[in-house]
Amino acid sequence: MTDSLQWRPSASPAALKSRAQQLAWVRGFFAQRDVMEVETPVLGRHGVTDINIDSISANPSPVGGNGGVGWLQTSPEYHMKRMLAGGSGPIYQVARVFRDGESGRRHNPEFSLLEWYRPGFTDTDLMAEVSELVCGWLGCEPPHTVNYRDVFLRFAGVDPFRAGDGELAGLCGQWMESSQLKDLTRDDCLDLLMSCQIEPALAGIGPVFVTGYPESQAALARVSERDGLRQAHRFELYVEGVELCNGYWELTDPQEQRRRFEADNRARRTAGKPEMPVDHAFLEALEAGVPDCSGVALGLDRLLMLKLGLDDLAGVMAFPADRC
Repeated sequence: MTDSLQWRPSASPAALKSRAQQLAWVRGFFAQRDVMEVETPVLGRHGVTDINIDSISANPSPVGGNGGVGWLQTSPEYHMKRMLAGGSGPIYQVARVFRDGESGRRHNPEFSLLEWYRPGFTDTDLMAEVSELVCGWLGCEPPHTVNYRDVFLRFAGVDPFRAGDGELAGLCGQWMESSQLKDLTRDDCLDLLMSCQIEPALAGIGPVFVTGYPESQAALARVSERDGLRQAHRFELYVEGVELCNGYWELTDPQEQRRRFEADNRARRTAGKPEMPVDHAFLEALEAGVPDCSGVALGLDRLLMLKLGLDDLAGVMAFPADRC
């Protein structure tokens, strides 16, 4: 009988050792800064409403009147913010998270996420700490900061805030058939331009923070007006064109958060996706008072991939989806 070798870990022993070293680096980094490590549920009663993220459902025996419906968590964010509201102070977590439909060289349905929250930090404060952690581990130069609008103007030749929907869709025609373009929203077009045109260009300018996203892409970040434009206090870090993290100066207004949940579900209906139940425990935590803080989620598998000079997550995961 021929051995397919699919039983073997896809990551080499050296890569697995480097993963252990990375975890030790992360824990040492936060221990020095008196940030507490926490754990939250992998299986929760709610998924997320974000139209760009699909949760994976699970059906445990009924617990707490939830009818046996559960979700593998896409992020520990809601539970960690409930901890913040309970007075935890600064916290971090190394979490296993799950997102449906994600596969490819830089995606796997299950992956390792480092998430942390800093009460009293602005997004700018947190970017400095992200830089220390990432560049300390990778041994690379500190990132410089560019504005979302500026990189679109520079690398795509379009103003993402002022361009019409038709102009954006027309630019996407180089990657999609005309029959597909009619189903794209404005943000779909911006995301496609970012992925296909801007991210490859960012690979040539060194580590970079992108800031100042449109209000429609705020997710759970607060928004303010800058340069006459409504912009989210959100940042993403790119190293060699690879997106490593997504950070926010966190929204703490429960009414605004509820409005965004409702808008997400309207968008899901329009896109033909199922609506997701709103996490009322999270909203109650916001009502009780999540402190002014900034938070960030960083992909540890991608970070290790860059450290080892690889271009596929399979090289740093013991058992990716096709081997588990």
